[in-house]
Amino acid sequence: MPVFQTSGLSLAYEVAGNGPPVLCIHGFASSGKVNWIDTGWVQTLVDAGYTAITLDNRGHGASEKPHDPEAYYPNMMADDALALLDHLGIERAALLGYSMGARIAAFLAYDHPERVVAAIFGGMGMNVINGLTDGNDIIAGLRAPALADLTHPTARQFRIFADHTGSDREALAACMETSRQPMARADVRRIEVPVLVAVGEADEMAGPPEQLAELLPAGEAFVIPGRDHMRATGDTKFKEAALAFLGRNFSPA
Repeated sequence: MPVFQTSGLSLAYEVAGNGPPVLCIHGFASSGKVNWIDTGWVQTLVDAGYTAITLDNRGHGASEKPHDPEAYYPNMMADDALALLDHLGIERAALLGYSMGARIAAFLAYDHPERVVAAIFGGMGMNVINGLTDGNDIIAGLRAPALADLTHPTARQFRIFADHTGSDREALAACMETSRQPMARADVRRIEVPVLVAVGEADEMAGPPEQLAELLPAGEAFVIPGRDHMRATGDTKFKEAALAFLGRNFSPA
């Protein structure tokens, strides 16, 4: 994978396609490959005429993995995404974020609206404001000596996922400490770019999409039928809604 340097870190990325750029920002404990390539998102975007850019966030995938929680505030990770656009010479792009990636996308859209055409917040509704209630359980699960020691369902879920992806669990624990920083409600109201808020019908981690969409000046909500937080990522209906949204706001035609 190609890499670029930002804030003293080496971060990995990939680019596919030839069209309007869509920067894909993955969720916690995932990677560009797991979140976007393996789920068919990259191929879907390329087939629709877009350039799909996947970034391995700091602490994840093939990127550097600091163990200091002070390295993972969402505005810092948003700066990484912006630095990648600069590295690629891209003036404006659409954003596709999932879960933590949607939070990063929200900070980027707020801080640099001139660089963002439109944004899709997948797997993140009102909890971009309210925060994540079981984050401390996830941290404890990542640092537990063994999976068998865990009883909290969300902690077990993320520990299994982290082990499956071969992640650096200490880096992820550090990331969870600070990357879940909420965004102020007043700041959400100032995100002026068009935003699609897409959350699984059975997602208990994201918070309601409709309430967040109502706060956004140009927000709209989509409920992904029958999906929870983990199973919504590559859902066909989610992809269809995202492509329709992009077509209205960032058409390759």
